[in-house]
Amino acid sequence: MIPFPNISPEIFTIELGGLSLSLRWYAVAYLAGLLIGWQLMMRMMRSQRIWGDGAPMKPEEVDDLLTWIILGVILGGRLGFVLFYEPGFYLSNPAEILRIWQGGMSFHGGFAGVVLASWWFCRSRGIAPMRLADAMAVVAPIGLFFGRIANFINAELWGRPTDLPWGVVFPGEAAQSCVGVAGLCARHPSQLYEAGLEGVLLGLVLWAILRRGGLMRPGLSLGVFLTGYGLARMFVELFRVADAQFITPDNPLGHVVGGPVIGLSMGQLLSLPMVLVGLFFMVRARRRPAVAETA
Repeated sequence: MIPFPNISPEIFTIELGGLSLSLRWYAVAYLAGLLIGWQLMMRMMRSQRIWGDGAPMKPEEVDDLLTWIILGVILGGRLGFVLFYEPGFYLSNPAEILRIWQGGMSFHGGFAGVVLASWWFCRSRGIAPMRLADAMAVVAPIGLFFGRIANFINAELWGRPTDLPWGVVFPGEAAQSCVGVAGLCARHPSQLYEAGLEGVLLGLVLWAILRRGGLMRPGLSLGVFLTGYGLARMFVELFRVADAQFITPDNPLGHVVGGPVIGLSMGQLLSLPMVLVGLFFMVRARRRPAVAETA
């Protein structure tokens, strides 16, 4: 087993008039993903040849898009967590919905928020939504990678108990509550599994597709991202502990569909439509002719 590294979730804290203002790794992860993705999007929009018929938008329009994306991530991520994971609690305590700094964000909710925000942006600017979606799909794994690393630093969303040599001893009473385990309890570092699959591997696949002219087939990169993320998330859910509200003595794995032994977790249930929609876009993109290059 591997001891948890001595990394504080807070980079630094400033005391101002009795208030404690902290900069957390989680916030830095969001910012890093957005800023690096923004820079890569700018470069992609300046490179006309990778699109065949020209970039779908001007590089300077990416600045405006970033604002829309930030709103979509924050609002969608928070509302998704409220609706998918703890609707009963937040219906009884609506004021808690605004307390984002206490944690509680959903990737699937954030993804839905980004889809709606970018669609509205495309409609207001006369931009082809599918071409923009392909570009965003190429850079999305960057944010996923940083986000999962931040989950690991925060010692949250850890995995099930394991005796594998790379099992991590996460801090906290909840992480150490392993049935049938005496002494220290090691768990799968499921956050790092997701960082590797959703971030590194999926990012490399999408970059390779771009280098081979993938953006000349509208919908292909989007389809690969949806399918790749969905499959990666469904796989890692096999090693990840479900959210506490879904776990009961009769349902120790926290399945929301099926039985206590064979079933689907909430993460798997929400990822399944992504896989199906992604496969549809991939097949449609491959059946249609590639965009012809302009002179």
